[in-house]
Amino acid sequence: MINKSILALALTVAVPLLVVAGASANGNLTPKEQLGKFMFFDTSLSATGTQSCADCHAPEVGFTSPDAAANAGGAVHEGSIPSRFGNRKPPTAAYAGDSPILSHDEAGGWFGGMFWDGRATGNVLGDPLAEQAQGPYLNPLEQALPNARTLCVNVKKSDYADLFEEVWGPGSLDCAKAVADVYQKIGQSVAAYERSPEVNPFSSKFDQFWDNAAAAGKDVTKIKCGTGGGGMGGGGMMGCPSGGTDPNRWTMFRGLGLSDGELQGLAVFNSSNSANCVSCHTLQPGPQGYPLFTDFGYDNLGIPKNPANPYYSMPPIWNPDGQEWVDYGLGGYLKSAGYAPEVYEPEMGKVKVPTLRNVDLRPSADFVKAYGHNGYFKSLEDIIFFYHWRAAMDAGMGGGGMGGGMATMFPPPEVDQNRAVLGFFPRPQEANLVLFLKTLSDGYYQK
Repeated sequence: MINKSILALALTVAVPLLVVAGASANGNLTPKEQLGKFMFFDTSLSATGTQSCADCHAPEVGFTSPDAAANAGGAVHEGSIPSRFGNRKPPTAAYAGDSPILSHDEAGGWFGGMFWDGRATGNVLGDPLAEQAQGPYLNPLEQALPNARTLCVNVKKSDYADLFEEVWGPGSLDCAKAVADVYQKIGQSVAAYERSPEVNPFSSKFDQFWDNAAAAGKDVTKIKCGTGGGGMGGGGMMGCPSGGTDPNRWTMFRGLGLSDGELQGLAVFNSSNSANCVSCHTLQPGPQGYPLFTDFGYDNLGIPKNPANPYYSMPPIWNPDGQEWVDYGLGGYLKSAGYAPEVYEPEMGKVKVPTLRNVDLRPSADFVKAYGHNGYFKSLEDIIFFYHWRAAMDAGMGGGGMGGGMATMFPPPEVDQNRAVLGFFPRPQEANLVLFLKTLSDGYYQK
């Protein structure tokens, strides 16, 4: 067990106290956050003692998949028990704590919950993030513990068991009489870490630009392309001219920390008559005063199947549909939860809108990250081109003149119904959109 006086010293003066691989005590964390961090990095909380939360949600890649080889193929991680695979790419565990309880608005759109399909609704614990944190421990395709009591016993045997009772009270780690309560507290502890400044530092180049713009009296949420030229994209062939007198044209944000290419990318990202990415990846500030780049909603982009997904070859006990399995996302969850067809059918194929924070964070330039809920795309350039292509196809530009053979560039959507309408932007602005997205990686500066 951890000696409390040593732990207190570590929490106050940040003396490293290694308990499990990757999870030393951090003086910037509260005791509850530190407890969650110990659990997050603890491989003993899995069936074979080989897999922690961090094995699928690693800090060096923005708390998503750190396995470049997996990302380059099926993008799904092998579980603690060899040859068992889940069905989707690991989403990021960062910047997720403000996702509300799953519900729908007056227009019928669904928001909140956790996991790609929203099944961690938040209705049980009042906190979707805590419910999500509980899930992988008992999922037979992930950490694969047989039950909550085994999880409780493993925590009780850990070096941080004393900290658990310090945080939750004496006798709170009772695996004989209060397993359900302990299981809840484990989820809440991990969620506390996932909400901590260590996981959500808001330390990207964009955040510095955001602060600089605010200090200069400029509202980044209003940035747009200028005028000049004409035609497609609302701004000429290049898509984001600099002329005109609008005080929010992108050139008026120069000198605040972003390059011209990054500013143009941001302006195209924010323009309703161009890419209009902000319709889902909003620039409106969250509770911490910075954008979260998600509205926590659900959309179907028409992404093709990822044929390399190992889930297709899982035994019938895990995947009874075999190669014919279709990921219906939120609609599939709502159907399984007993909702009526008029509720779930409009949601078939929709998956949760991810935050774009750390979308390019990687340990090296050649590290492969996967994009989309199934990891079909292997670079930002690929998925940005797909957005451009999908918008062009929907606008009827895939035939002669402009598109040529563009219509066959990608396989058909895995789910063709309920596809979102994507904003068209000119091809030359793809590179600038990528430049802008690269500014969202944490660690650019220290707050």
